[in-house]
Amino acid sequence: MKIHLDKRVLNILIIICLSCITFAWTFWIFHKPFELGIVLWVILIRILASILIFKDYSLSWSKATQKTFIIKSFVYIVAFIVYMPYAYGKVRIAGMLSELAFYLFAINFFMYMYYIFINRSRVKKSKSLVIFGAGRAGLKLEEEYRNSKYKVKYFVDDNKALQKRSIDGIRIVSKNELIQNIGEEEKFELLIIAMPSANQKRINIIYEKLNDYFEDIRILPSMSTILDDKSFVSQLKNLSVEDLLARHPQDLDKKIISGFLEDKKVLVTGAGGSIGSEISRQCLRYGVKELTLLDHSEFNLYSICEELNSSRIKPIMHSVLNVKALEKTISTCKPDIILHAAAYKHVPLVEANIEEGIQNNIIGTKNCIDLAIKYNVKKFILISTDKAVRPTNVMGTTKRICELYAGNVDSKSTEIAAVRFGNVLGSSGSVIPKFTTQIEKGGPVTVTHKDITRYFMLIPEACELVLQTGAIAKGGEIFILDMGKPIRITDLAKKMIELSGKKDIQIQFTGLRAGEKLYEELLINESDQKTQYESITVASRTKYDIKELNKEIKELLTCKDKLLQLKKIVPEFNHNAG
Repeated sequence: MKIHLDKRVLNILIIICLSCITFAWTFWIFHKPFELGIVLWVILIRILASILIFKDYSLSWSKATQKTFIIKSFVYIVAFIVYMPYAYGKVRIAGMLSELAFYLFAINFFMYMYYIFINRSRVKKSKSLVIFGAGRAGLKLEEEYRNSKYKVKYFVDDNKALQKRSIDGIRIVSKNELIQNIGEEEKFELLIIAMPSANQKRINIIYEKLNDYFEDIRILPSMSTILDDKSFVSQLKNLSVEDLLARHPQDLDKKIISGFLEDKKVLVTGAGGSIGSEISRQCLRYGVKELTLLDHSEFNLYSICEELNSSRIKPIMHSVLNVKALEKTISTCKPDIILHAAAYKHVPLVEANIEEGIQNNIIGTKNCIDLAIKYNVKKFILISTDKAVRPTNVMGTTKRICELYAGNVDSKSTEIAAVRFGNVLGSSGSVIPKFTTQIEKGGPVTVTHKDITRYFMLIPEACELVLQTGAIAKGGEIFILDMGKPIRITDLAKKMIELSGKKDIQIQFTGLRAGEKLYEELLINESDQKTQYESITVASRTKYDIKELNKEIKELLTCKDKLLQLKKIVPEFNHNAG
């Protein structure tokens, strides 16, 4: 406490000494005798203002910010307004204004010099750092790196208005100028991409252009996930394949999503899975009144509940095949919206367990839809897949039957729609976690076919678009999310190996698995309809007699040749045609 007291007293002493100096200089400049009475009055008012306004006298000079300088200027301008009437007529206004300007300059100058002296780096700068992005994020990172072993050599920015300028002596250059400068020096240690709002295309361009000139590249997370209350350095992450390949839709309508979810009761099935858990996070973020999380996996349900940790959550643990438990859940919770993400999605596993895939995907979905209609749920959104289009595997066929049921059932007052999209980056069972594990073990990375392609999107963006479709759904639609261009899995594997720094890892082709396609499709034909959003289109509706469909589903459960019956319901099903 004594140290704090001494510093406060020191601040007051600085006011006294600095005021005497500035007045002595001003009186000398204006050829006036030193007016001790006026000086003492000004000093008294300045001390009182410093104590009473924002506690200026206690501000720490070693932790000064731009706001500190503004506060100091404000405090002494207020003091000037108070003491000026007393001095009026005794000293010229020009003299008093001149003294005030000199005083403000002096006190802020000394404070800034003290700040620089105290906060100067005592660490030997042994590594070179380049920050791509001269915006707010880049400036904050430069400030945080001042006391580190890294020396910021350049800012890089594509904005031509900023190029050729500098920030605290650090030049802002273009990508090409940076490459020319690096060519004359050794390879730099670290490049930081400090553009949280940059899209995948721009990050890709930066990576392709500058990757060879840096030993390491790190990136700030997106604006939606970055935390302002933590240092930006602590939030930096290694550049990942998700950053390079993810498609960020430009027409996310957060306002319409908020209107769809805010103050609503929502039930999410499969809430512990990759898609279900992200939908659950976003439901809370968009202000749902009550969120029922349904999952048959104890661990998955526990994990998402622990993560979200909200009083608005109701965890329910049972399968969607348990009709009695499901009916109790829906009748008790009375959800306004059901988001149905529960399904078996792994193609080879469903191929090996056809009956379980049929039960969980078709019957589980049918149970949820029937009970949603029975209990007048306002909206029911079915999460479907691109593998439902001209399916070559059991999983895709079961999801296509779910789409047919959702689109043709007598929904009464319930608006039922399906959303179809491709792979999401990093989901459980996807190739990225698999490739990551294989790379960590030293390879080889296994790819089924050199020409196999898939659509990819980040889980958060995909789930937000799912919720957006829910907001615009009127019932009976199959919405298709624009997944961008398909990506060759071989290129994905090469990119992941390159990012890992392990150049000697081999890629091994193992052959297409049962039910696996070379190319996935999102549309059955070209008769899709546009919505008000470019990222969302609507597939043409397939009419199917619901009584006939129910009869065929019932036969599917009891017949011996499941594949033949699936083919009967979905004629385009071409099993194992890759």
